[in-house]
Amino acid sequence: MKSVAQSFDLMPYATVAENVGKFISNINLSKKKEIVMELLDVVGLQEFANVLPKYLSGGQQQRVAIARALSVLPKLLILDEPFSNLDFPRKIELRERLFRYVKQHQISLIISTHELQDIMPWLDQIVILQDGRLIQNDSPEETYRRPYNSYVAKLFGEVNIFNETEAADFQLPKFSYYPKEIKITEKGLEAEVLESRFAGNYYWNKISIKNKELVVYTDEKLNGMVSISFV
Repeated sequence: MKSVAQSFDLMPYATVAENVGKFISNINLSKKKEIVMELLDVVGLQEFANVLPKYLSGGQQQRVAIARALSVLPKLLILDEPFSNLDFPRKIELRERLFRYVKQHQISLIISTHELQDIMPWLDQIVILQDGRLIQNDSPEETYRRPYNSYVAKLFGEVNIFNETEAADFQLPKFSYYPKEIKITEKGLEAEVLESRFAGNYYWNKISIKNKELVVYTDEKLNGMVSISFV
């Protein structure tokens, strides 16, 4: 078992390559070098092989620590917030290479994170703790579609939460609706558009209906009055 905490514990006077190869046997040095370069490729740091850790950013040091943990092919790898120090492009690149590598080598991976959206496509199971108590243990899809409570629902991003009275008033079968689960339709409940802002892949909209404000994502900018339906 290997774990990578948020303190990376790298050897300060050893190069990146030497840090990664710390636990690899020296019996076959050419094979060791091959493994080290393969692992540096996984974490996108091959060009930093001969650099000392002190010249690296926090995110780069974190990737070195992950490569070092992978070097012994552990049966179980535990990572604590492995993408927390990375910008978005690096995060996308690392997560794809990392998950591909652990699946290829049949390494069980446990990740502690507050950013579920970053790793959702690669998860087999999600275990959620609240106040030290396990409250949900399901597949990603089941957890997303049927969150145990509002705390779980909010872990997946922006969400509209309804209390029991509101759910009954709107005649809703569940207490939470993600912005994409509220659709603009020709017929439905009438709502007033309070704000409509461009957010890249969608428009972020704040609407008001029955004195409750909701967030809705749409492909087009909204204004005035609209009709909505819950799906």
